[in-house]
Amino acid sequence: MPVVAAGAILWRKEKGELKVLMIHRTRYDDWSWPKGKLDKDEKIAEAAVRELHEETGLRVSLGVKLFVSEYKLDNGRRKEVHYWAAEVSDAALKKQNFVPDEEVGSFEWLSVPEAKKRMTYKHDNDPLKELVRLDEANELKTRPIIVLRHAKATPRDEWSKGEATRPLLPAGDVQAVALTNVLAAYGPKFVVTSGWKRCLDTVIPYVSKRKAKLIKRSEFTELGAKNGPRRTHKLVHKVVLGGESAVICSHRPALPTVIEALSEYGSKSVCKEIDALEPLKPAEFYVFHLAQGKSKPKIVGIEYSED
Repeated sequence: MPVVAAGAILWRKEKGELKVLMIHRTRYDDWSWPKGKLDKDEKIAEAAVRELHEETGLRVSLGVKLFVSEYKLDNGRRKEVHYWAAEVSDAALKKQNFVPDEEVGSFEWLSVPEAKKRMTYKHDNDPLKELVRLDEANELKTRPIIVLRHAKATPRDEWSKGEATRPLLPAGDVQAVALTNVLAAYGPKFVVTSGWKRCLDTVIPYVSKRKAKLIKRSEFTELGAKNGPRRTHKLVHKVVLGGESAVICSHRPALPTVIEALSEYGSKSVCKEIDALEPLKPAEFYVFHLAQGKSKPKIVGIEYSED
């Protein structure tokens, strides 16, 4: 099994110039991107935002995924590092609380040419190349639309009081709580969900902890999507065109309708990628990263929750 780590290239624009943050690790006397290994039972995206905060003092949300770097360590083990892009806003910069320690002694904001000269390891150039490509295409600044299937629910044949009230199993309650931190890694501002109990109980832990806005809509119930797919499409477009980061929580039979509507914001190659997506299992999700620098929203990256 490889050693799995996660991190990001933190970026911002200063007078129109792209700047990236590199850290200096005192122990190794090297310059690299902030990253670190996963804690026990931690999801990769969750680990990325935790490591970014621990190593830089910045609290950020993940943008589009850039690259998965793979290389051998000195001991012969294979290492796999997942990198995202993560914009640092002026507000986040003001709240930065960096304390040098034995692991990270300092950091610097550098231009791309400066970062290439400063970096110690050649493989650190791979995620930087993708960051630059996205920036040149005006696709680096993104927001997520997360499509989530509700957590594990009581089987249909074990519930006779109607689909709208069918609850989560105890295992589903655990999944709902576990979703809180991994969804928070992407920073969705509001949640649009089916009003049926199993969907509501899936998103309530996130909404409560992050103080996100909750909107219940019948168009995302099983019946709503079955009887009025056009209305479901229209609501998906309203969420996308609203300009905010969001979670859409729905049911297995309704998810194809939701994803079909989202595919209208993808290129031909992205639509092929969408067509190849596997159906989501309970408490799994897809993250559709939409470029904000375009006149029309455009999907520039798709993540699966277990990637």
